[in-house]
Amino acid sequence: MNSPGQKLPQIVVLDTGGQYCHLITRKIRELGVYSEIRASETPAAELAGVRGLVISGGPASVYESGSPVVDPAIFQSGAGILGICYGQQLMAYHLGGKVERGTKGEYGLARLQTTASTPLFRGAEGSQQIWMSHRDTVTAAPPGFEVTGSTGTCAVAAMADPARRLYGVQFHPEVAHTHNGKRILSNFLFDICGCRKDWDPHEQVARIEDEIRKVAGGRRVFFFVSGGVDSTVAFTLCLRALGPERVRGLYVDTGLMRAGETSFVSGVFESLGKGVFSIEHAAPRFLAALEGVSEPEQKRHIIGEKFVEVQEQILESGHYTGAEWILGQGTIYPDTIESGGTAKADLIKTHHNRVAGIQKLIDEGRIIEPLHLLYKDEVREVGAELGLPAEMLQRHPFPGPGLAIRCLCSTAEHPVQSHGGGTLARVRSVGVQGDSRSYRPVLIIEDPHGQDRATELINRYDDINRVVGLVRSAVPLEQMKVGRAVMCATRLERLRQADAIVRGISHESGFDQKVWQFPVILIPLGTEDRPDSVVLRPVDSVDGMTAQSVRIPADLQERMAAGLLALDGVCAVFCDLTHKPPGPIEWE
Repeated sequence: MNSPGQKLPQIVVLDTGGQYCHLITRKIRELGVYSEIRASETPAAELAGVRGLVISGGPASVYESGSPVVDPAIFQSGAGILGICYGQQLMAYHLGGKVERGTKGEYGLARLQTTASTPLFRGAEGSQQIWMSHRDTVTAAPPGFEVTGSTGTCAVAAMADPARRLYGVQFHPEVAHTHNGKRILSNFLFDICGCRKDWDPHEQVARIEDEIRKVAGGRRVFFFVSGGVDSTVAFTLCLRALGPERVRGLYVDTGLMRAGETSFVSGVFESLGKGVFSIEHAAPRFLAALEGVSEPEQKRHIIGEKFVEVQEQILESGHYTGAEWILGQGTIYPDTIESGGTAKADLIKTHHNRVAGIQKLIDEGRIIEPLHLLYKDEVREVGAELGLPAEMLQRHPFPGPGLAIRCLCSTAEHPVQSHGGGTLARVRSVGVQGDSRSYRPVLIIEDPHGQDRATELINRYDDINRVVGLVRSAVPLEQMKVGRAVMCATRLERLRQADAIVRGISHESGFDQKVWQFPVILIPLGTEDRPDSVVLRPVDSVDGMTAQSVRIPADLQERMAAGLLALDGVCAVFCDLTHKPPGPIEWE
């Protein structure tokens, strides 16, 4: 078996800044082939000997100055090459094809129709579901290429030059929602590139523990744990690798947690070992710092910096002083890629583990992040190998900044208005379209199960990135308005109660086992007496990098709506119908 960091892996993924770059690598490893990521502009000479190259997607346009490039010599290297999204466009651009901005983008689910038989589509021919995230498109394939697939809005959704082993696809075969994606990648690896299996994706624990011992050296590790899957698995790995006398965990109660969260976390960590866990009650500090704040990125920065302040005070309190202590974190790869953590990735949101204070600790070599190359499903696999209880491993992910980023704010009043078959509410949420960040209003439609309609509307209109369906409201929609709203204890408690109602019904019915995550969002849309509304956001995913909006059964939806509208200050209940992309799972 090969090991991470070997000089010449069989497959190299060239990073052009796509949100899914590491997801491509992980999918290749899942198929049994070790792969690594290199910068897109890596000289062809440094890639000599690899069996295949994958050019990732990215947020840029190939015809713009300063956009990511590849060494054109790779196309004459003899290696099999697969261009994905921007990678296909870059291949076409270098080899004499034509790339233009499309008149209509494709974000999320689409239907591919293969139009020619090639080794890439062997066993994956015909009409099929794929996942798109693009605006630019190849409008003319290069000389020697045949168009091998199309969609309703993309004439060149796939192209191939089998003689030179050059293939391009506009869609993303690496994401779970491209139904034949695994088959397509397997065809590329084994049939086109001639790879052999040399990587076991389940042999992770020993590798990570070795890495922990190397990074830690003789130092001790201190964790600020959340009780979620990531921090618990990272903490347990360090316990195993270093022993309980060298690892400590502390839970910071920020006041931004869900109902019952602190007691649950305490139970989980007390079961891992006596004397390795304690609680810091810091809610007043966080709530005071957030009082009156409305801007999403400012929230994240405040929470991150407050964490650092608490961390530094505790580390300097006499218990964890000196060079013998370093800070452990449960950071996983989506946290860094969505924070612009690769050289060319567009910033989607600032993660609390990547604010300035944390970056300083990283620069000083005082951080250990055992899971930094893994995705959520891989973390769960590692946790199962460690023997952690299924109740903890199957918990829905909960963001580090807590309820603060699910409590949306507004600095001005805006009436709702008619817009393109729906109603526009100027509650802005973060989006990712074509691998780039967007920050746009929300469109409301009357159908709470209209996922297909939502996808069509988002692809049609550039000024929205999210569509919600109305479940039930206390007043007609046209009587509502977006009101001025900031972070405050009243709204946080309203959201906490709403979240508890939804989680209770979801758990009792078993619906929580049918979705990957179920955020509950509070938005400042309503009336004077009922200033807020609740958005339900159940999604299905494998790793959080892409997600599909899930329909809530009508009876459960009505039960949730009835309970939520009984809360003081809640005006309406909506269901988020938006897939990721274009709408990240969280709204901020």
